[in-house]
Amino acid sequence: MIYLQLFWAYLKIGIFGFGGGYAMLSMIQFEIVDHYQWMSLEEFTDMVALSQMTPGPFSINIATFTGYTVGGFWGSLLASFSLVLPALILFMIVLKFLFKNKENYIIKTTLSSMKPVIAGLIFVAALQMMNANNFTDFGLHQNNISVIICIVSFIAVFFAKINPILLILASGLVGYFVY
Repeated sequence: MIYLQLFWAYLKIGIFGFGGGYAMLSMIQFEIVDHYQWMSLEEFTDMVALSQMTPGPFSINIATFTGYTVGGFWGSLLASFSLVLPALILFMIVLKFLFKNKENYIIKTTLSSMKPVIAGLIFVAALQMMNANNFTDFGLHQNNISVIICIVSFIAVFFAKINPILLILASGLVGYFVY
């Protein structure tokens, strides 16, 4: 019975929860704390803090943690799966429609016109990250160490095709010793 409850609770959250983990937080709290009473509010608060500290999507971390707390390993798999199931089904429907109609003029022009918009959004996000909080200079020249790390990383990924994970680790080491 607990597995059915886990599946239903997180399926509802997956269907009606738009806007990411923080937007789903009140729905998750209602299901976990208020409706099913799988944990107290204090335990839920601790779970939210742990979910923020662990890698991966916030809402999936909460689902995995709740499922494990309530139903062990299989509960964690079921809760995580039922949370992403609605998005997965919608994604498959959209992909099937796109592949079926990929030669349609309207779809072709829509998809091709989206590429520069997406590139622009990524570029704007990168520009917003280029601020004094992320680029410090420590009295050398304004922001030069952080800018050098940024430029070297860009060249290494874009031109030399070096694995980004290695660059993240290397940048972390440089940052540890320099800063």
